[in-house]
Amino acid sequence: MDFELSEDDRAWRDTVREWVDKHYPKSRAREIEASGEEFPRALWDDLAAAGFHGIGIPEEYGGQGGTIVTQSILARELTRNLGGLIAIWLAPAVGGTLTLLAAAGEEQKRELLPRMARGELVFAIGITEPGGGTDILNALRTRSTLVDGQWRISGQKMWSTGAGSADYLAVLARNIADDGTEQGVNLVLVPGDADGLTMRPIPKLGVRSLCSYEVWLDDVAVPEANIVGPVGKGWKGMVAGLNSDKTLLSACATGILDAVLEDGMRYLHEREAFGRTIEHFQVLQHYIADIASWRHTSELVSRHAAWLMASGKPAAKEATMAKLITTEYAVRAADLGIQMLGGMGYSAETDMQRYWRDARLWRIAPITSEMSRNFIAQELGMPRGF
Repeated sequence: MDFELSEDDRAWRDTVREWVDKHYPKSRAREIEASGEEFPRALWDDLAAAGFHGIGIPEEYGGQGGTIVTQSILARELTRNLGGLIAIWLAPAVGGTLTLLAAAGEEQKRELLPRMARGELVFAIGITEPGGGTDILNALRTRSTLVDGQWRISGQKMWSTGAGSADYLAVLARNIADDGTEQGVNLVLVPGDADGLTMRPIPKLGVRSLCSYEVWLDDVAVPEANIVGPVGKGWKGMVAGLNSDKTLLSACATGILDAVLEDGMRYLHEREAFGRTIEHFQVLQHYIADIASWRHTSELVSRHAAWLMASGKPAAKEATMAKLITTEYAVRAADLGIQMLGGMGYSAETDMQRYWRDARLWRIAPITSEMSRNFIAQELGMPRGF
């Protein structure tokens, strides 16, 4: 049993770490957040220039290749400095790359994936609706009807991150047949500049320089060819992307744990009180020991989920466990980090508060910790608890 990364994976990790420390140190991430940008285009373009948008896209579609293990290494190393700004890479990777790879036809893949790999296309997801978060399908009210070779879509979406700058929104909508009956669910690519599409940015606690939007679709017309996968079978393609999302998010949360441990140990080594550096105080040493233990656990479960998926093995339960464990540990660690730094932990001039604000979202999205536990219990054979 080998728990180590391969030599190639270690080299990839070191390459990404060197890149992010050189181009996007934590101080720059704080500056981006303070700028109030709705979409940090310079960051997006730099990720494109580095080839990071092409990771996970097969070379035959113009990408850099790699598996979800490769993507997880990238996500963890970027998050260590960027924190929640990782969403500028993660949201399009899930809503675009992973969804298209799982469900799109060959023509769509060859048309869209090379442009996505080059960073020429931004994707956002339109799934969640005002009437429900985790209860996606029961709350789904958005409708899509095929009329004269066009999908006519009407409805409302919430929490569509990056939608205001997206070239396409991957919209989940009920499939309304010619006789008016509902026949499954469609996944349709809606151009970001389509007529009838309006948006409102939502003020947020964290990830402040990458906007999430409330989106209205008022009889938006898109070509029939913009459907992803078979008519009425859109949920299958979206679920494939969401399972990958959990695994990648577990890697992001592990990156937050890396950052908290790194910043915390440096501060304890430098800060003096009562005649010596505070790294000598046992209670603070215990905080560090807890955070390091949480990071070790998170690294193992995240890496295991990625390995299962890359090996083509069932991983829904393990991906959900990884997301649950790592995100809860990341929030606890960031809170302890604030406590260790005292008043400076509460200051926007340091990063601990940013880690906490950004990681706190991940206990809610894309699936709540509570619903994660429900799903895990069901996978273990227990009756449905909701």
